[in-house]
Amino acid sequence: MKTIACIAHDGKKPEMVRLVHKYAYILKNFNLIATGTTGIHIEQVGDLTVTKLKSGPLGGDAQIASLVVEGKIDLVIFLVDPLDVHPHQVDVSMLVRICNVHDIPLATNIATAELLLKAL
Repeated sequence: MKTIACIAHDGKKPEMVRLVHKYAYILKNFNLIATGTTGIHIEQVGDLTVTKLKSGPLGGDAQIASLVVEGKIDLVIFLVDPLDVHPHQVDVSMLVRICNVHDIPLATNIATAELLLKAL
């Protein structure tokens, strides 16, 4: 079974919840991994099971990047809040770079995430 990683900056967590709710019929067919707080929000949507890693500031972004390198993640949805400052921005940049190096689809906004999910 393929794996999708979900991450959302604090200001984008409500959008992630709406996205997951809207596409739950697709997402139920995948393993879901998320950073800690995002995973808690996703679990509130309903019947989806999520493996929760550390929160982003505590290294969750790096954990997901590591799984990408190991070939264990097939798609990353990372809803980025471009209007906020993030203390762990270096981890965010590293995850984007790792996805590019390993040719893993990466959505950083709702429009791209919806296109990728519909393609599944």
